[in-house]
Amino acid sequence: MVVGSDRGPDLRGVPKDVSAAVEAAVHRRAPWRDQWATLFAVLKANPLTLIGFLLVALIVLAGLLVYLVPLLTGLLGHPWTVIPYSTVIPSGSKYLSPSVAHPFGTDGAGRDVFSRVLAAVPVDLSIGISITLFALALGGVLGLIAGFWDTPGTLGGITSTVILRVTDIFLAFPSLVLALAIAEVLGRGFTVALFAIAATWWPFYVRLVRGEVIAVKGAPFIVAARAAGLSERRILTRHIIRNILEPLVVYYTLDVGSVLITFSTITFLGIGLPPGTAEWGSMISAYQSDLAFDAWPTLFTGLAVFVTVLAFSLLGDGLRDILDPRSRRALAVTAASAGEIGRTTPS
Repeated sequence: MVVGSDRGPDLRGVPKDVSAAVEAAVHRRAPWRDQWATLFAVLKANPLTLIGFLLVALIVLAGLLVYLVPLLTGLLGHPWTVIPYSTVIPSGSKYLSPSVAHPFGTDGAGRDVFSRVLAAVPVDLSIGISITLFALALGGVLGLIAGFWDTPGTLGGITSTVILRVTDIFLAFPSLVLALAIAEVLGRGFTVALFAIAATWWPFYVRLVRGEVIAVKGAPFIVAARAAGLSERRILTRHIIRNILEPLVVYYTLDVGSVLITFSTITFLGIGLPPGTAEWGSMISAYQSDLAFDAWPTLFTGLAVFVTVLAFSLLGDGLRDILDPRSRRALAVTAASAGEIGRTTPS
């Protein structure tokens, strides 16, 4: 029998292997390096997650360099950019095939396609991240209200009903079709395109957050917190929000790619940005007339959209496995087992 004491369990008479396990369970701590080791083990067991993480890191780094390098070097009096050629002035002959000097070739105006694709990275990336963040903030707040204060017959219940009915109205239409309609009514332009997408994207987060709040609100630890006398505000901030962050992070990461596709579609139709702007949707729209002469500009610009959306999708799927304790534990065990097999296999 194991008897507890102030110094730990009394392990006299217990077999050595069992006592060692108990001692490890009692005294073991999980420092930050152990958590990083678990993360690397999960990434090793799921190569697609690692690929998505590296691709997103590379795309974000490219966007930051394109935006910040000219800004910082301009402050020092010597402006410099990482973009090899001008995105407006021709840098070679028309319709050049990919080469060392022009990795993606040149378009019908003689402009370097690689430079234009690279210059569009901070534009498209910032739009995808910012619109999704706005939708998460607005929809998250409304979802919290609709899910936490939904008691019928109260002010919170009435507010919840109004929020859900307005949300249902927006969800009754496909988001792309509704965004196009809003943009056409308000007039074409970059700001109008952003507003049109943002105005149609928040209802998804209302439904998501409300469902997660209702699921957590009925958990036993919430009942125990109320029985202990915790205030509603403390329960909301300390228990509800903390327990719904994981699915929100996963959905947000996956949603960045969806917003990017929607914005590229709107600009492809000529609603978002003026012709000639270095933005992926606008570029594909301009290059489609040159398909009969040269398909490289359209191919590489579309590939940039595809790789970016794929990267965020892979990262989102991987975050779902990393943030879920059961999936994380299973992947870590798989990686550890693979490592053991690799060490024991004779060379």
